[in-house]
Amino acid sequence: MNPDGAFERSLAALYEAALDDVRWPAATALIEEAVGASGNALIVGEGLDDDVRIHFARYLRRGESVHEQARAYFNAYHPHDEGMPRLRQLPHGRLARVRDLYTDDELKRSPAYNEGLRDLGSRNGLYVRFDGPDGLRIVWGVGDPVGNDGWQSDRMEMIERLLPHLHRSVLIRQALAGADALGAGLAGLLDKDRIGTVQLDRAGRVLEANAPALEILRRGDGLVDRDGTLEAALPADRSRLRRLLARALPEFLGEAPGGGSMTVQRPSGRSRLGLHVMPVGDAAADFGGRRVAVLVLLVDPARRPPINAQRVAVMLGLTASEGRMAALLAEGLTMREIAAAQGWSEDYVRWLAKQVYRKLDVSGQVALVRQVLAVDALPGR
Repeated sequence: MNPDGAFERSLAALYEAALDDVRWPAATALIEEAVGASGNALIVGEGLDDDVRIHFARYLRRGESVHEQARAYFNAYHPHDEGMPRLRQLPHGRLARVRDLYTDDELKRSPAYNEGLRDLGSRNGLYVRFDGPDGLRIVWGVGDPVGNDGWQSDRMEMIERLLPHLHRSVLIRQALAGADALGAGLAGLLDKDRIGTVQLDRAGRVLEANAPALEILRRGDGLVDRDGTLEAALPADRSRLRRLLARALPEFLGEAPGGGSMTVQRPSGRSRLGLHVMPVGDAAADFGGRRVAVLVLLVDPARRPPINAQRVAVMLGLTASEGRMAALLAEGLTMREIAAAQGWSEDYVRWLAKQVYRKLDVSGQVALVRQVLAVDALPGR
C-alpha cells in the first residue's frame, strides 16, 4: 500500500473511532498494517510509582482482543516490571523502544521483560506516553515489528505522523464520556445539553450548532460567530484557532485533513473553554456538496450544574472539606483549579483526595467521580 494512502486511511479510521468505540479495533488494525506491527495496546492510568492506578487497558492484535495474555501480564508481571517507572517518566509524545527502558542486566534476567512482554509480543515493540486531563497518563504500545527488517526509518516516520492524531482521538473519547455523549453520532450530539457541538461545512462555515454552543457564541464567551465563521473571542487565540480549523478542512488534491485540541480564554474570566476539532467522513464522498466536514466539540467546565457538596459529604461519610473537594472534582475541575477556588494549597487537595480514596475504597479519580455522580443523581428527600 502507498504510504500516504495508508496514512490517510488510518487517520480517517482514528477519527471515526473517536465517535464510535466499536470502530477502535478496526482502526488500530489499519495502523498495525501501515507500520508493520504485530499488535498494539492502549493504557490509561494515574499516580506515581508508589501509588499507580490503571483505569483502562486494551490489548489488540489485528483487531482481535488478547485479553487473556494481558490479564496474565497485569496479574503476574506489571507490579514488578522494571521498565514501567521509566515509561511513566518519558516526556509527553516521545517514542521509545521497549528494550531501551531496561538495563543490560534486566534484559537478561527480568521475568517481566523475558516472560510477560514475550507473551504479549512486545519485547521489541515501542512505547509512547501522553499527558491526559486531570493528571491521567495515556500510554500507547506498539507490538513487535513484523518481518526481519525491524523498525526501519519509514515505519518510524509513519508512527510519528500518527501519534498526535491517536492522542487526540483518546482525548475526544474522554470528553464525550464526560458529557454522557458516547455513541451519540453526529446527529445525536446536537441533542446533547452537556457538551457544545458546532458542525462546519467544507469551507469552514457554520452549518449547525446545538443549544450549549449557541449560548457560548451568543455571549461571545470564548468563541464568536462572525458572519458564519467560528472565531476566538480574544485576539490572543485567533491565529491558533484559524490554523487548527484549516488543518481539519479537506483540501483539493492536498493532504488528508487532521484535527487538534486547544483551549481558549474567556472574557468572563471563567475556566478556559476546551475545543476538540476533528474532520468528519470522506472529503470526496459528496462530490463537493455542502455537508458536514468538521466537528467542533466545546467542553465548558462551568456548564455542569453545581453538585451539592454537603449532601455528598453526608451520603458518603466524608468531612465537609472532603465533600467539597469530591463535588468539585466531579464537576470537572482539576486539582489545581479546586485549590484556587477554595483557597487551599494543591498539596492539601491531593491529601484530601487520598483520604477520600481510602475511606471509600476506590482506586482513583474516575471511581470517585462515579460515586459522587451516583449520589448526586439520587432523588432529594
